[in-house]
Amino acid sequence: MREYLVALCVAWIATYLCTGIVREGAIRFGAVTALRARDVHTVPTPRLGGVGMYLGMLAAFLVSAQMPMLHEWVYASTTTVHALLWGTGILILLGIADDRWGVDAVIKLAGQTLAASVVVLNGVEIQWLPIPGLGLFVFDPTLGAVVSILIVVVMVNAVNFVDGLDGLAAGTVGIGALVFFVYAYRLQSGYQIFGAAPGTLVVAVVVGMCLGFLCHNWSPARIFMGDSGSMLLGMLMATATILLCGHIDPDQIRQVAGSQTFATHKTLPVLILPLVLPFTILALPLADMAMAVIRRTKAGRSPFAADKEHMHHRLLEIGHSRVRAVLIMYFWSALISVTVVMFSVTTQSRPLIYIAMATMLLGLVLLLMPRARRRLDDREQRRLAATGTPADGRESAPPGAHPARPGAAAGAVAAGAPPAEALTAAGQTDARSRP
Repeated sequence: MREYLVALCVAWIATYLCTGIVREGAIRFGAVTALRARDVHTVPTPRLGGVGMYLGMLAAFLVSAQMPMLHEWVYASTTTVHALLWGTGILILLGIADDRWGVDAVIKLAGQTLAASVVVLNGVEIQWLPIPGLGLFVFDPTLGAVVSILIVVVMVNAVNFVDGLDGLAAGTVGIGALVFFVYAYRLQSGYQIFGAAPGTLVVAVVVGMCLGFLCHNWSPARIFMGDSGSMLLGMLMATATILLCGHIDPDQIRQVAGSQTFATHKTLPVLILPLVLPFTILALPLADMAMAVIRRTKAGRSPFAADKEHMHHRLLEIGHSRVRAVLIMYFWSALISVTVVMFSVTTQSRPLIYIAMATMLLGLVLLLMPRARRRLDDREQRRLAATGTPADGRESAPPGAHPARPGAAAGAVAAGAPPAEALTAAGQTDARSRP
């Protein structure tokens, strides 16, 4: 456990430090997208937060490679990290281009497929799928590669679809990765399946990256992760899914279980949950993506055509504030994840799971109660006022500066001014907003 926690903390600290530097670089680079009709924020905000997360991932991998246990179980015996460095590198370059200049949806999908293919060709692919009662289904190499690429592309786009509010994508994925980490570590320590180590390391690093980035991305966000960050998180979660599903030898479970009957009972949660758990963890993003594709296709539009009808948009429309909408989706993600994990724990440990589920339900009820909603909204207004940010998300000009005219940022963008100049006109580059 100690090695994984060190990797998590390194990813957390490195992501936090690097994201602050990347924010300044994004402003100078011009990676500040003009406001769009579907955006919730009202001031152009620097993107490229995924670059800071990527640097945090690299730092965590460099440090963990020096740890004897992880070096033996992850770096010396598998090509996981090597594959991820190539695949995530391609996605980061694609994300930078999209955050700065914009990339056509078809080109973006082709780039995602290329990155997924590189990861799969370097050994991260589903080899078999245990089906209780039917036996072990061994994938043909071609079929296994296609299924693995599909999993990566779907998860990459699912995280991208949910990235619409401050802290939403990073928090949702972080919660899911934390639950996934607990399960993966239990798989390794409880069943002595050391083949789960690569997947456990990956989700531990994801948790650290999300925590470090949330320090900059919580409302009011000073930087967005952009497509570079959402695609990075999606690939890492997809990789962990593949590693914990298609790379675990079922014979190891049977040897640990002792008897064939007991093995069948224990195999069900141990071998099936690695495939099911990531999709339940990302249930809200996946459901949002599915509904968006159906909605747009039914309306005769491209499935990749952006709109303002995602889940978080609907929560805002019915009267929830931005922070409350994010917290509601946090609690839902946690509740779904914890409920699924319940099927993998013993009867003696289930009271803890029941307590966690009751806590999530209580949190949802409190968020929906009128009195709690007013208190949370009042607290949010006070916090925004303390940081000089009005309720609409615009920051006030720094002391001594000429106050920006209402709508100055939007007017600068409409007039064709570079996004960075529009950001300055809104007062986003004052000393208080710098990391």
